[in-house]
Amino acid sequence: MPMSAEKTGLGLLLGLVGVIFFGGTLPFTSLAVADMSPAFVTYGRAVVAAGCALILLLIMGRKPFVRADFLPLFVAALCLVIGFPFFMALAMTTVPASHGGIVLGILPITTALFSSFINRERPGIWFWMLSLIGCGLVVGFALRDGATGLGAGDAWLFVAALFASFGYAISGRLSRAMPGWEVISRGLLLCLPFSILGSLLSFPESIGSISMSAWIGFTYVSLFSMFIGFVFWNAGLALGGVALVGQTQLLQIFVTLVLSQIVLGEVVAPEAWMVASLIVCIIFFLKKTR
Repeated sequence: MPMSAEKTGLGLLLGLVGVIFFGGTLPFTSLAVADMSPAFVTYGRAVVAAGCALILLLIMGRKPFVRADFLPLFVAALCLVIGFPFFMALAMTTVPASHGGIVLGILPITTALFSSFINRERPGIWFWMLSLIGCGLVVGFALRDGATGLGAGDAWLFVAALFASFGYAISGRLSRAMPGWEVISRGLLLCLPFSILGSLLSFPESIGSISMSAWIGFTYVSLFSMFIGFVFWNAGLALGGVALVGQTQLLQIFVTLVLSQIVLGEVVAPEAWMVASLIVCIIFFLKKTR
């Protein structure tokens, strides 16, 4: 039975909402780490998201834990729940969110590279050429935008991208057997012992000294970036189809730039918008070559 226009439209809308939530991750992380340590933001948000994941799994009548695919699920969770958020938060202590948005624009490219290796694909020459051009463009922007070349913040962002790409590639493979929201939900629960311990060890010494804006940032990344965004995103993919709804992710880099201006008051230079547009074009054609 062909997919109805209404169903497709709803899928696109849900996917776009998910992209908007994901696009706010860097600006709101920047708010949070202004008064909290990157470690607490990382572990604390994972604890909050894990609680939401457990509630949703129970409501949907799913088992919180399954033996099948335990190891790849655990590895993906360590990358996406601990590795990526920690290095991203660390980077946000030294670089603007808009700068981070451009550098993390490399994510779809590196994810495609990891997926090709994990799924034993053999992409053509255009895939590799576009990947190299995209990576070179991001590195070139980081070098030009930095005061003295590549700084520590850029290094943390590239490490974060590697963690995220590897985690996305594995979870993408797992999503063939279970819905994407179950993958992230079970991953959050698998990491919960580490998240609780990390939260306790990195708990702020003085809660009263933390500003309201930092709490807003922490709440956002805990609920929307870590969990609710995935619910909307995966629901959109299921309704509208991966091929169509997946294209909305091309807008994420622009959402990050806009929200960096609105939330943080950052000034985004015209060349940043131009680089973002070029990255999006490369990613678009990269997907076509696969």
